[in-house]
Amino acid sequence: MEENKPVGGGKAPCQCLPTAIKHQEEEKAKRRDIKSKRKFNLVMEVAKMEKRMPELLETGERVENNIKTKTDEERDDDENMSDSPCESVPSTNVTPIKETEMEDGSDSLGGIKKAVVVLTRLPDYKISALRPPTPQQFYSEDDSLSSSDSDMQWEPDDDSSDSDFSLSNNKKKTGKHAKTGSTRSRNNNNVPETAPVIVSAAFAHCSTETTKIRPNLPEEELKVDMIVLARKRSMRWQRAKIVDIVTKEDGRLKYKVSYEEKGRSLVSGHHIAFETTPKLEQLYVGARVVVRCPDNKFRFRPGVLAELPSRKNRLRFLVFMDDHTPVYVGLPLFRLVCRPLENVLDDIPDCPHKSFMTQYLKDWPYPHLTQYRAGQSLNVEINGAQQRCEVELVDSSLIQVVFQDNQHKEWIHRGSMRLEHMTRFLEMKEVEEHSDDSD
Repeated sequence: MEENKPVGGGKAPCQCLPTAIKHQEEEKAKRRDIKSKRKFNLVMEVAKMEKRMPELLETGERVENNIKTKTDEERDDDENMSDSPCESVPSTNVTPIKETEMEDGSDSLGGIKKAVVVLTRLPDYKISALRPPTPQQFYSEDDSLSSSDSDMQWEPDDDSSDSDFSLSNNKKKTGKHAKTGSTRSRNNNNVPETAPVIVSAAFAHCSTETTKIRPNLPEEELKVDMIVLARKRSMRWQRAKIVDIVTKEDGRLKYKVSYEEKGRSLVSGHHIAFETTPKLEQLYVGARVVVRCPDNKFRFRPGVLAELPSRKNRLRFLVFMDDHTPVYVGLPLFRLVCRPLENVLDDIPDCPHKSFMTQYLKDWPYPHLTQYRAGQSLNVEINGAQQRCEVELVDSSLIQVVFQDNQHKEWIHRGSMRLEHMTRFLEMKEVEEHSDDSD
C-alpha cells in the first residue's frame, strides 16, 4: 500500500483533469459568444444597407443626370462665348461618388459636390472700352502684329512693304487679294463704282499723341569733332564729323563737316541731324527728321514727322519723305534735325508735296482720309497722269496699290492728293469755302 503514494506528498494526477477541461470549455463558450455577436452585427449592417440600397441607387442616378446636364450646358456656354463677352467664374471640380470600406467590411456613400458655373454679362460700356477705336479695315486679315522698333522697307519701287509686315506673309496674301480684286473688276464692269467715304480721323485720345508744338527743351550743343548726319544732296544725308564752326557776319553759324565717304561741305544747323536716337519727349507732329535708308545704314533721307505712336497706327511713327513717300518706322530708324527752321516746310522746295504738308499740319489731328478696302479699284496720279490701280493692302493710314499697266506697287497715304477721290473732294471743299466767303 505504501508503494502507491505519490513522492513528496503531492496530489494524484487524476484530481487535476476536471479543472483543465472546465477551463477549456469556458474559453470555447466565450469564443462562440463573440462569433455570434459578430455575425449578428454583420447581419444587421447588411439589413440596413439593403434598406438604403434603393435610395442610394436613386441618388446616384440623379447625380449622374445632373452631371450630364451641366456638361451639356457648359458646352453650349462655350459655343456662345464668342458671341457674348462675359466674365466667367471658375467652376468647382466634380468629385465622383466614392465607396469607403469600413472596418467591418461594409460600404457607405461618400460626399457629393455639384459643379456650379456662373456667367455674368459685361455692360455695354465695358465692351466698348475693350474695343480699340479704329476703323474696320485696320483689323482686316492683311494686318499683323507689328513691332515699333523693327526695320521696314519703304522704297516705293520695291515689292516689299514699308510697314513691318512679314515679307512671306505679304507674298502669300498678295496673290489672294489680286485674284479677289480681278474677280470683282470682272463682275462690276457694268456697275458704276461708288466713291469711298472721306472722313476726318481723330488720331488719339491724349495730347501727348497729337501734339504738334515743339517742346521747350534746352538745345544740345554742337561741338567740333562731333559725329553727325549732314546733308550732301537734297535727298541724301550721311555720316560726317564737324571739323570747324564758322560764324557769319550776320551772326549765323555754319558748320564745316567732313563726310566719311569723302568730301567736305559747309552746312547750316537745319542741315545737320544728331547721330543718336531721339528721346520721346523731343518728338512732335511736324518735327524735322531724317530716316535711315534700308539698303545703307549710314545714309538717310529727310522728312517730316506726321504721326506719333498710338493704337490706331499700332505704336509706330509716320514720316513723309520730302519726295512725298510715306513710311511707318520705329524709333531707332530716324534721327532728329539739330537746328530746324521756325517753319520746317521752308526747307522743302515749292511743289505739290509742300502744299499737301501745309494742309496736313493745319488739319492735324483731324486729317482727311479716304477709306478703301483690299481689292477696290481707283485712279492714282503717277508721272503727271491718272492711272488705274487696285488696292492690295491697307495699313493704318496707308494703302499699297498695284498699277494695272505695269504691276508697279507703291505705298500711298490715304489723304494724298495723288488719289483722284481726294483731289475731287478738296476741289469741292474749296468751292464751298469760296461760296461761303462770297455770301
